[in-house]
Formats: sequence, structure tokens, C-alpha cells
Amino acid sequence: MTTETTERAGGRARGPRGLARAWATVLGRPRRFFRTGVGPGDQAPGLTFAAAVAAAFVLGWVVTDPGVVPGIADSTALSAAVVVLLVTALAAPVGLHLTAAVATVSLIVASLEPVERVSLRDWGVASAAVAALVVAALATPLGGRLVAGVAAGALLVAGFGIHGRFTLRDRGGVSETVQVVAYASAPMALAGPPIPALRIGCGAYAALLLLVGLRTVHGTTPIRTLIAGTPPALAGYGVGYRVVAAVRTLFGG
Repeated sequence: MTTETTERAGGRARGPRGLARAWATVLGRPRRFFRTGVGPGDQAPGLTFAAAVAAAFVLGWVVTDPGVVPGIADSTALSAAVVVLLVTALAAPVGLHLTAAVATVSLIVASLEPVERVSLRDWGVASAAVAALVVAALATPLGGRLVAGVAAGALLVAGFGIHGRFTLRDRGGVSETVQVVAYASAPMALAGPPIPALRIGCGAYAALLLLVGLRTVHGTTPIRTLIAGTPPALAGYGVGYRVVAAVRTLFGG
């Protein structure tokens, strides 16, 4: 699987060259990349890719705005190096898997399919659960946002599963979702400088790549793709990469 996708998509080779090829391919030919560069049970390259993107983001941020570097050490350069290391080794993997957890739940919600006539009340509950995912992504701190999103989706699935009114459409596995979230973050490598318009543009393209990846890998319809992709895009790129903060800065929110 790895050899085949490396040759076809040019994005699965390991090492700096493989990362550069994956980054260029997912930015320039996302459908081809997600079709051939994402495979079941092969999360390691995606995790490395996400960590590299996060490192590039933070490095660009501290270089262009040294004032954001906390006083960890006497030297600003050493403090910045520690920050980049912590983000790369700790924050990036945790953020990736939390965002992928939100994506998994929202994908399950988007994959629900009625097996019998569903009342307006049931559709109202489904819509409310999806809305809860979005509201949680915008209105609460990071931990609360992710917990609320997962809880809303889990309650929805559990409730409909008990009543037997919905089934789930066929889709890819969790591993593929993790990889899609990781590779879709590619534009954020350029979003380090604290320029609101730049971060908003990179975040919008990352969200678009996420939607393309989910549709390509999981075979979802356009509406289901939007339902599945909006919460993780808001949580992972909007908050994790400070795109929401950039929107507020630019538009005075």
C-alpha cells in the first residue's frame, strides 16, 4: 500500500523530501492525493506531516512576532526553540487526534440514514445535535468544545441507535479520517505570520481541503460532507491555528 501510493501520488515517501512532495501534492492536486495517498491503518506519515505543519506555523509566528515567545529561558531564541519543540512533539499530535475525534463523530452524524419514516421531531433532534457541534466549536474553550462536540454526536447516535430508526452509510475508517485531517492542514504551514488576512485565507483553504478529503475518502454527498467537515474545521483550523481570532481581529468581532 505504502509503495503504491508513494509512486502514484508522490506524497507518502518518508523524510523531508517526502514531506515536501506530500505538501505540494495536497495543495496542488488534492483529489488525486486523497484518492491515492490515504490508506487504511497508515497514520504515521500523516502524524509526521501534521507535526511538520504545526512546527512551520509556530516557527513563522515566533520569527515574525518575537513578542509572543514566553520567557521560558533567558535567551529569546532558546525560549522560541522550546516552544517550537513542545508544539511539534506534544501539541500537534494531541490536537490532530482531538480534531480527528470531532471529525469522526460529525462524520457518523452525517452518515446517518433513515430506515423508516422519520418524524419532524427526530429530524429536529438531529439538526440540533449538528448545531451543537458548531456552537460548541465557537463558544467554549478548547477542551470544552471538543468534549461537547463528541458528547453531542455520541448522544445523537446512541439515541437513534436505540430506537432503530437510522442506519449508517458505508464510509472509510477512523485511520483515514485522521490522515485527511492531517493532510488538509497543509496551508497552515504558511499562516505563521500574524497577518489576519493570511491566516483567514490559509484557514479557508485548509477547510476546503478537509471537505475534499472527506468526500474523496469517505464517498459522502456534498451536504453530508459539509455536515461532517464543518465542526472539525472550526475546531482544528479555526481555533487551533487561530483563524477565528484572525477573523475577530480583521472584522472587529
